[in-house]
Amino acid sequence: MEIWHNPRCSKSRAAKQRLDDSGVEYTERRYLDDAPSAEELDHVLTLLGKEPWEIARTKEPAYPKTLEHDRAKWIEHMVANPSLIERPIIIDGDKAHIER
Repeated sequence: MEIWHNPRCSKSRAAKQRLDDSGVEYTERRYLDDAPSAEELDHVLTLLGKEPWEIARTKEPAYPKTLEHDRAKWIEHMVANPSLIERPIIIDGDKAHIER
């Protein structure tokens, strides 16, 4: 199990605390410091059943207001600007969800 975590985010901290309280083993990935590759993000999006623009944080300065809905372009932009990725994301084998 892995959590894509931003320790400055209250929702992310709460999700991490729930994992800690449950006693499950997991890996913490501070995705702002260790951004996912395009392949990793594409895989997680597939597990989520989402397109990149569906998990983008619209209030971030890097949010692309005019970028067409092209999956590859969005993934490329999100990898370069990981603050756009909604958080936290928990990946457990062949499943993933946004813990909100």
